[in-house]
Amino acid sequence: MENAPMGPELVPVLLRVSETHFPVETLGPGRRLGIWLQGCGLACAGCMSRHTWDPEGGDSRTVASLLGLWRAALAQGADGLTVSGGEPLDQPAGLAALLAGAAEARAEAVAPGGPAAGREVDILLYTGYEEEEVERDAARSAAVRHADVVVTGRFRVAEPTELVWRGSANQRMLPRTALGRARYQAHLARAASGSRLQVVEGEGDVRLYGVPRRGELAALERRLRQVGVRLTRPSWRP
Repeated sequence: MENAPMGPELVPVLLRVSETHFPVETLGPGRRLGIWLQGCGLACAGCMSRHTWDPEGGDSRTVASLLGLWRAALAQGADGLTVSGGEPLDQPAGLAALLAGAAEARAEAVAPGGPAAGREVDILLYTGYEEEEVERDAARSAAVRHADVVVTGRFRVAEPTELVWRGSANQRMLPRTALGRARYQAHLARAASGSRLQVVEGEGDVRLYGVPRRGELAALERRLRQVGVRLTRPSWRP
C-alpha cells in the first residue's frame, strides 16, 4: 500500500525575547510570570530598559516554549502573566499567538481539577502605543484580543506619576474583560506604596523588575557607590 501524503509541516511561531522571570511581584497583582519581548521602535527618552530596544538582541524563542513556562508558573501558583518589552506590539503576529495560547492554557488550569482551579488569573500587557494607535491597526488590534488589561502610552520622563504599575502620568490602564475590570478597578487610581522595584541577582548581574520612581535609579547607583559597588552597562543609559 502506498504511503499517505504528508500534510504541510507546521512552522513554529517565533518571538524575539529579552528575558523571562517568575515570580515577578511589581508588575501587576500577585506573583506573575514576566515575559519581556525584544525590540522597540518607539525608543522613549529616559527608558530604563534600553537593552531591549535592539530588534536583533535577545533570543529567538518559540511561542510553544514560552507557553511551557506559563503552564509551569500556573502550576506553581501564578496569579497572572505580564508581557512587556521592548515593545510587544512590534511583533504583533507572535504576540497574538502567545496571548491566545496563554488564555487557552489558563482556561485549562483554572478548570475543576486543574492546577489553578478556582483562582483568578489575569493577562496584563504593556505597550507604548496609544489606545487609538492600537485600535486603528488591524494586526495590533488582533494581538491584544486576549489581554485582560492593557497599559498604553509612551513613557514620558517629564511626567512622573505615583500611580501603581505605570511609569508616567499619561499612561492609561485599560481593563478589557470582566476579569480585568474585577481585578484592576481598585488599582486604576491607586498610588503605589512601598518599593516599586524588585531586585533579583542573576549570574554576574543584577536585574530590576518594576516601574521606578523618578530619580530612584540614580539614587540606587549612589548608594551602591558608597559601599564600593560600581555598575557597568546599566540598562537605563546608552
